[in-house]
Amino acid sequence: MNKVNVIGAGAWGTALAVAASKGKFPVTLWCRDAKLAAGINESHENTKYLPGVSLPNSLTATTNLQETLQAEILLNVVPAQHLRENLLSLKETLNPETAIVICAKGIEKATGKMMSEVVEECLPGQPFGILSGPNFAREIALGLPAATTLAAPSSSLGQTLAEAIGGPAFRPYYTNDIIGAQMGGAVKNVLAIACGVVAGAKLGENARAALMTRGMAEILRLGDKLGARAETLMGLSGFGDLVLTCSSSASRNFSLGEALGKGERLEDILEGRTAVTEGVHTAAALSALATQHKIEMPICQAVDKLLNTAATVSEIVEELLSRPLRDEHLAGF
Repeated sequence: MNKVNVIGAGAWGTALAVAASKGKFPVTLWCRDAKLAAGINESHENTKYLPGVSLPNSLTATTNLQETLQAEILLNVVPAQHLRENLLSLKETLNPETAIVICAKGIEKATGKMMSEVVEECLPGQPFGILSGPNFAREIALGLPAATTLAAPSSSLGQTLAEAIGGPAFRPYYTNDIIGAQMGGAVKNVLAIACGVVAGAKLGENARAALMTRGMAEILRLGDKLGARAETLMGLSGFGDLVLTCSSSASRNFSLGEALGKGERLEDILEGRTAVTEGVHTAAALSALATQHKIEMPICQAVDKLLNTAATVSEIVEELLSRPLRDEHLAGF
């Protein structure tokens, strides 16, 4: 039995498999696509999702899901909107002692549930953790220094998981704040779309700084309502991830917003992508949560309107800028 295996052979799953192998420990990476698996095994490169990055010999790809389940720790990198279906497919054969680490950032659109809630519903009693932080896959795969948050119900499990997947260059800091670790990662995806729109529409760096700052306030408001700790939201999985993804075209969410800001159609942008852009799905879920809990989240709700109605970028910007001026520490944008 391997120490760590990975479900999901996109850029992030492949990068985590590299980190977990530390160049010498065997790691099995599950791929849905047999051609992709064969290519990884033959050329030691994921040419579709991480071209140009050499993968260690200790990393083996397979399409056999049961083979992948033979691990003490399973990193699940399935996109948030497909997590429930994937977990239910594991229910009958997954060892009840295997710890499953959810590596997707998002909120289930159909139910408004966090990934931890989906795990608890689908695999009750299964030990689990949540991995979320300011991490670009290519840099992790190349062994560049990075830190992340690893949340687990107990500190002992968190430490065990962190030691298993961490190394000198990839440093997971563990916490028992499950909700906080998820809120930052989910909301920042939507805020990154907004910041991309600002860049694409050439609205200036002042506007982006304002969006990031007021967006952080939205993260804190929602987190407080749902029971997250402020220090977690101001840490790697919240503020750290927000800074990274709202500042770089390497972020899928930022680059999607940037294309929207330049006038491209959402359908055309998504059609040209091989990887899921989680913020597109999470925006509607966040907007619904904000309404349900009566929380002011004008930026996230504006992104939802931009993605899911006929509203234009100029109309959304005008709507945000026409909001009344108010005390900075009390309410929305």
